[in-house]
Amino acid sequence: MNQQTTTLIVGAGPFGLGLASYLKHHQHDYHIVGKPNEFWERHMPKGMLLRSSANWYLDPTHQWTIDRFFSEHYPARLSADPISREHYLHYMSWFRQQADIAVTSSYVHLLRQHDGYFTAELDTGNTIQAQNVVLATGFQYFTNFPETLVALLPAGRYQHTCDAVDMDAYRGKRVLVVGGRQSAFESAALLREAGAEHIHISYRHDTPRFEEADWSWVETIVEQMIEQPSWFRNLSAEQQEHYRYRLWAEGRLKVEPWLEKRIYQPEVTLHPRTEIVSATLQPDNSLCVGLSSGERLTVDDILFATGYQVDVKRLPFLSTSLQESLTVAGGFPLLDHQFQSSVPGLYFSSFPAGLSFGPFFGFTVAVRTAAKLIGNALVN
Repeated sequence: MNQQTTTLIVGAGPFGLGLASYLKHHQHDYHIVGKPNEFWERHMPKGMLLRSSANWYLDPTHQWTIDRFFSEHYPARLSADPISREHYLHYMSWFRQQADIAVTSSYVHLLRQHDGYFTAELDTGNTIQAQNVVLATGFQYFTNFPETLVALLPAGRYQHTCDAVDMDAYRGKRVLVVGGRQSAFESAALLREAGAEHIHISYRHDTPRFEEADWSWVETIVEQMIEQPSWFRNLSAEQQEHYRYRLWAEGRLKVEPWLEKRIYQPEVTLHPRTEIVSATLQPDNSLCVGLSSGERLTVDDILFATGYQVDVKRLPFLSTSLQESLTVAGGFPLLDHQFQSSVPGLYFSSFPAGLSFGPFFGFTVAVRTAAKLIGNALVN
């Protein structure tokens, strides 16, 4: 079956759903393709708690907020409680239902352009032709596996934390988590609670503080960018780096306080200011891992809590001609003040917008701003 639409949104996570609701509100012809909430369901562990606040809701029209969702579905919940993954998944489904967003639950197999129109070939065999395409695929294709670490480890003996979400699979095992930020510490806490025998955490820096992050200044900046979309790109290189570091420090030099008692347990050992220098497969199939401190650890599994790195070449569905037509810097597409790439009609939202609009766009705090700026460009 072949379909036509004015705007095709690829990705049905927070950024895609937020934009879809805005376009629908403005009666703009659109189609959204993706597996709704898939990354959150399949690549984030049960029991995870979010660092974001209820202010990071998805609806650009401010109707279907997280506070409203909780008042209707969980009225006994305390506002100071962190939002769980399970509650957030429920919120996203509720938001999609309230905003009446119909999603084609398919993957784009190939996206190409011809004669000014885009054609998306789906894994179902159907095609969608569109004048504009917005890529809102988030983190899915950008897992970071540091090459120096991978070179030291036997193939098949490590996973990224986004793929290691079934904590029950590690019951009775000895696990080394590489990385020392929120994801690493939260994974370690959940592994311990799922019955892992022992968890080691190795990271190159000092142990972060167990202290609540303050995101209020980020919320203010992102909201103001609706009226000043070029704010970040107009900063000097030094000023941009200042904000990158400030956000990095808020999110990386602190670990949420609800983890402290869960981490400081006999089954968890911290190895600050260390990195892996060797790994040897043992006769019993365990790994003997050497750290730069001289310590040797015997573990069964290694998890990389090493974050994500944008590289648009890793988007598997972009045709060769589209890849070659994109202007890219450091893996990021260069975007205009409306999120449009160097390919007219092709827009990027979410994490890949971070170079042009600031690192804030790797977080759901920026969903509404991205939806309004992209949406206004398409509607007008």
